[in-house]
Amino acid sequence: MNAARVLLAEDGSAMGRQLRGLLAEQFEVIGLVQDGASLVKAAQSMLPDVVVTDIAMPEIDGLEAARRLRVQRPVLGVVFITVHAEPQMVDRAMALGPCSYVLKSDAGDDLALAVQAALRGEPFVSRSL
Repeated sequence: MNAARVLLAEDGSAMGRQLRGLLAEQFEVIGLVQDGASLVKAAQSMLPDVVVTDIAMPEIDGLEAARRLRVQRPVLGVVFITVHAEPQMVDRAMALGPCSYVLKSDAGDDLALAVQAALRGEPFVSRSL
């Protein structure tokens, strides 16, 4: 079976490399972009199975990028990776449809689980939340 194709959006280069390393252990990371507009454009051409996106990014935030992508491909798996632990932010993300929400501090434990849940079309939230 082929590894799931993951497109990563993270505006911090060091964090982007760290997340890419975590994901590459189990998935095919097909790209790393640094803003929401680039995420939307890259996802349209690269057709990932899952996008893993930071919420706070330049140009278009991760929530808006995910909303636009879901309009085009409703079954696209979406994982938000963020520092925002506020319940209202989790609620805003989950309102976009089945997605995963992972705190950056939990990425080592939860990111792969979140991507697997996204591939199944199931929600996942960091266990620390």
